[in-house]
Amino acid sequence: MLELLIPSLLQTLYMVFFSTLFSLVLGFPMGILLVITEKGSIWEKPTLYRLLDGIINILRSFPFLILMILLFPLSRLIVGKTIGTTATIVPLSIAAAPFVARVIESSLKEVDRGVIELGHSIGASVPQIIFKILIPEAMPSLIMGVTLTVINLIGYSAMAGAIGGGGLGDLAIRYGLYRFQTDVMVAAVIIIVLLVQGIQYAGNKLASKISKK
Repeated sequence: MLELLIPSLLQTLYMVFFSTLFSLVLGFPMGILLVITEKGSIWEKPTLYRLLDGIINILRSFPFLILMILLFPLSRLIVGKTIGTTATIVPLSIAAAPFVARVIESSLKEVDRGVIELGHSIGASVPQIIFKILIPEAMPSLIMGVTLTVINLIGYSAMAGAIGGGGLGDLAIRYGLYRFQTDVMVAAVIIIVLLVQGIQYAGNKLASKISKK
């Protein structure tokens, strides 16, 4: 069984790591823009805010499996194929990006408005307020948001197994559902649960440590 589980676990970790990285690259700037461009904020741009808000809401409305199928052409364009572990990273990243944007927006909005206004009053530029006030002040909440994103992506990667995405989800479907090897499916589920628990624990500890500092 280990010969089945270990490669599938490595595939899941590979998918989740890179899709987390790319979804943060896409979603983090969107989350920041949502905060700073809304009405009454430090860089008020209502049109840009409405555009970003609409795009994020539309992307979040798509069920992941449908979005993955719709993004097959993009996967083929970027990696040259539509199925497999590497190809799955493309839809995973795009599916998680709007979630990341909302998480970042929520975390940054928790920062005390008085601190932001103080920075603004002493002449801090918009980039300085973002990188020296907003992000450092919101860091514990941001870490919890990234933790939620990773856990979300583990779930997405498991669903991607239904259409040839590889990883533990694919293993559970191929052996547990189609070949009736319940022990393999149970083992895959246990590993996913342990993975989620470990990531949640690490995220909580890191956020708590930074919060104390």
